[in-house]
Amino acid sequence: MNILFVADPLEVFKTYKDTTFSMMREAQRRGHRVAACEPQHLSWRTGGKVKARIREITLTGTLDDWFRVSHESVRPLSEFDAVIMRKDPPFDSEYFYATHLLEQAEREGARVFNKPAALRDHPEKLAIMEFPQYISPTLVTRDTEDVKAFHAEHRDIILKPLDGMGGMGIFRVGADGLNLGSIIETLNQNGTTTLMVQRFVPEIAQGDKRVLVIGGKAVPFSLARIPQGSEIRGNLAAGGKGVAQPLSARDLEIANALGPVLAERGLLLVGLDVIGDWLTEINVTSPTCFQEITEQAGFDVPAMFLDALEMSLRA
Repeated sequence: MNILFVADPLEVFKTYKDTTFSMMREAQRRGHRVAACEPQHLSWRTGGKVKARIREITLTGTLDDWFRVSHESVRPLSEFDAVIMRKDPPFDSEYFYATHLLEQAEREGARVFNKPAALRDHPEKLAIMEFPQYISPTLVTRDTEDVKAFHAEHRDIILKPLDGMGGMGIFRVGADGLNLGSIIETLNQNGTTTLMVQRFVPEIAQGDKRVLVIGGKAVPFSLARIPQGSEIRGNLAAGGKGVAQPLSARDLEIANALGPVLAERGLLLVGLDVIGDWLTEINVTSPTCFQEITEQAGFDVPAMFLDALEMSLRA
């Protein structure tokens, strides 16, 4: 099988923890050919197909000087058996345009994972609105008075931008309401930008759990990202400590309810964020934590992903 990864530059991969790297390593272990490009390398011209400037690579088996380029060329995406979209957030205009190019490649015969239309239809913070039975009290608004009323009701809240990643731009406001007005102004840009507000879930002290769902089925272990020191954010990018642990009954309930629905829509890989008993985000762009779970729990997540990919291609 010939697999193309659309990703960030290979030179910036942190291979000791990178999930895309672990996918590539497992693909090569199985005898598949691996190639890579960046979204900026995608192009289309009238009368032709969506193409990209491709680097065919071989993994060296080391973590530092980890790949060798065997060949470079410009090729249609439809020539590959699978195209895996693994560009990291943010989901900005360029990411949006890339999904349209990938969707055109689908019309030309390419098999793209996750499906480009599904990436657009499931913004990672707003996708939870479809599943209100699993989320804590949540408000989506750009209106200052709405936020103040929500705070008056729940007293302890989290505010965050809809386009944030890695814990960026997340604020907690307690019962005293300290700096609430200033935080709202910062996030809603004087009423021009929509934000999300959620009731604070104290179980964040035990971790923001990443529950991976592959091919509609839950990986049996989550990675609890536990805030350190005075932080309220468990994100690894914000200094959280990742601890692999078996799924709780509630984790499994949420994963079993959402997994088949999302898989049917073309989302082969999803990362559900769960704090305590509550779903907080549905990550679809480039869910991570493969290596941490595999190393700590002994469950081979990359192998499960490649099994699901191979099965999807046979369907």
